Amino acid sequence: MAYYAFLDEQNIVTQVIVGVDDLIEGIDPEVWYANFHGQVCKKTGDNIRKQYAGIGYKYDAVADVFIAPKPYSSWLLDNNFDWQAPTPKPDGDYYWNEKKLNWIEIEP
Repeated sequence: MAYYAFLDEQNIVTQVIVGVDDLIEGIDPEVWYANFHGQVCKKTGDNIRKQYAGIGYKYDAVADVFIAPKPYSSWLLDNNFDWQAPTPKPDGDYYWNEKKLNWIEIEP
């Protein structure tokens, strides 16, 4: 079993389906699904193209990776295509407060 993500014109994932692992009638499944659905199709998974793609993820064709949606406007994309807060998260249970631009400890 394999998973395939369909992309719109801006390379945003619009749908993810379960599909076949092997060639279909001698054609690469990405090509077959793209032709059948009329959208660009890319295989996805935990260790394929960085991470499993979900609806709203962006496909970077140059790096051949899926990038998660930006969680907060202040966060920046690092060289590993992961979103990073302006300040590192402290050890422990914290959540990001975008209004204050800092980490807030979760009280037990």
